[in-house]
Amino acid sequence: MPELDPVIHAESRLRAMTMLNEVGENNQIAFTKLQKMLDMTAGNLSTHLRKLETAGYAEVTKTIEGRTPATYVGITPEGRAAYARYRKNLNDLLSGLS
Repeated sequence: MPELDPVIHAESRLRAMTMLNEVGENNQIAFTKLQKMLDMTAGNLSTHLRKLETAGYAEVTKTIEGRTPATYVGITPEGRAAYARYRKNLNDLLSGLS
């Protein structure tokens, strides 16, 4: 039976990984934009992103734009591979393949 990655499987992290995967490799999205797209609080999103970052699936970059701090989030190559495996395993599980 296919195993689902527990780091990705939590609903909020799955939603975040799906959005980050759609951004494209080497691209990042502003934290505030991702927060609005996912309709999550800043604290909740930060907690889930920290778990993804610890797993090596996402990277968070903090910078200064003018005089304003800005945070960007992107998916790593490891995260992209883990997300692809997760999707394959989920499809296999739903279609009854083992």
